[in-house]
Amino acid sequence: MPKSVMVSAPADTCINEFIQSLSTNEDLNQKTLREYTSDLRNFASWFEEIWGIHGEGSIHFHPSEITTPTIVQYREYLQKIRCLKPATVNRRLITLKRYFDWAVGQDLVATDFSKPVKLIPEEKTSPRQITDKEEAALIAAAEKHGNVRDRTLLLVMLHTGLRSMEVCNLTVKDITIGKRSGHITVRGKRNKQRDVPLNSTARIALEPYLASLPNGCEYLFPSEKTGGRLNERALRRIVEKYARLAGLNGVSAHDLRHRFGYVMSEKTPLHRLAQIMGHDSLNTTKVYVRATRADLQAEVEKIAWQ
Repeated sequence: MPKSVMVSAPADTCINEFIQSLSTNEDLNQKTLREYTSDLRNFASWFEEIWGIHGEGSIHFHPSEITTPTIVQYREYLQKIRCLKPATVNRRLITLKRYFDWAVGQDLVATDFSKPVKLIPEEKTSPRQITDKEEAALIAAAEKHGNVRDRTLLLVMLHTGLRSMEVCNLTVKDITIGKRSGHITVRGKRNKQRDVPLNSTARIALEPYLASLPNGCEYLFPSEKTGGRLNERALRRIVEKYARLAGLNGVSAHDLRHRFGYVMSEKTPLHRLAQIMGHDSLNTTKVYVRATRADLQAEVEKIAWQ
């Protein structure tokens, strides 16, 4: 973990206990853990420096020493002194909020003073759009280098828009395929359930794949190591593997869900797309119809004199 920022030994202990708890109890990748560590060390370093200068004696970082005004002051420091981007400031604040929520659960503090602190507004940008050519390259890479499970998994993700967790939770019994229709029963966030229709591409990919699964197989896309549930980290690695082989930089598993959203939004009413994708609000779905800078440029060019 990063330790370039100097903090006291007590602060180091507080932070390490939190990171160790996340490592043990949650399925987080090393990059995320490094970011949490870096964010907390930066806050602890700032806190100890400020209170070392303005306080009476030396005060070490501990969650019990932090109040809401302290975090608000840190937010202003990040914005006005460090001049960090809103997304970076908010990421650091979210880390603090997660840390203090954990601290309350560990009885290190009685009250979470980070709760009243608001994130700063930031301009929302549209998610990455995978092009037709990039999608074809991804599937071609899976056909050339992958197995039937991975090829089917990618096609299902691209043609249903499921979240990574939802894909991992799918069981064989969740699949219903008829002659001209089909659907997947999806258990999503907060135990909500919905039926997602299967188009002909997904059905054609799934039928032979289902027939190839061994008897008694529970999960639709089982782990090759354990035969049990494929976890989200493993699924992300599968997508990243074929994206790398296809020469696509930065393509993630969630980008496949976004690809589905963009393609569907061209011909599907938003309220129906929201139902298919499991969105609680149409505002979430609207991100797929927000114009890009190139789109807006094309519109104003229509009235140009030359």
